Amino acid sequence: MSINTDRKEIRAVMDAIRQAHHDKNAARVIAQYEPEALIFDLAPPLDHRPNVDGLSAWFDTWQGPVEIEAHDFEITIDGDIAFGHGFYRTSATTRQGGERAVFWSRATVCLKRTNGVWKIAHEHTSVPFYMDGSFRAAIDLEPKSKEDAA
Repeated sequence: MSINTDRKEIRAVMDAIRQAHHDKNAARVIAQYEPEALIFDLAPPLDHRPNVDGLSAWFDTWQGPVEIEAHDFEITIDGDIAFGHGFYRTSATTRQGGERAVFWSRATVCLKRTNGVWKIAHEHTSVPFYMDGSFRAAIDLEPKSKEDAA
């Protein structure tokens, strides 16, 4: 495979996740992950494995679609291993209260190609928190560069 083909296939994985979030289809999101993928997510616990029921429950806390856009996403590929890093912009309307939530997070995604198919083997998503003693998550930050979605 060429690097350009690999990059296109990896971006297709990321786009499938974006579309599945929009559609609130937890099974389609989880299908992009290795069954034993280790996920460091925004929500507790500190780590978890792909879980359709847990993701479905989270989707149920939102009205309408959950939009996730990848920005400034850089991908490095070496054989059957790849990693990407960048920012996610998440926007959705809360079911309770009907408020629009928009926030940026940082993401690192590690992928592995098995039998010709790229899947996420590890993902780490985080937001910084203010170091002023308040322990507030800094969800009001935006990246310095906001390129078009990946």
